[in-house]
Amino acid sequence: MTLVEWARLVCAELELSEEVDRKDVDRVLDLARDAAHSVARPAAPLTTYLLGIAVGRGADPETAARALSRLAQTWSEGTDK
Repeated sequence: MTLVEWARLVCAELELSEEVDRKDVDRVLDLARDAAHSVARPAAPLTTYLLGIAVGRGADPETAARALSRLAQTWSEGTDK
């Protein structure tokens, strides 16, 4: 089973009408990677969850994910790791 197939099963289970494709999965995984590596591992699921809330409230997924990735990378640059 691919992650796209998994995401589609999750959408069906949650009765979401959104169509998930590879671009959507990659966007979330890229954001999770940036948050995990630049902030802390637990930031990955939290950040992607908050992205989902923002998108559910009307935010553009690509724009919001880019903004959060920049925020995570800025966090990393401003801290002593």
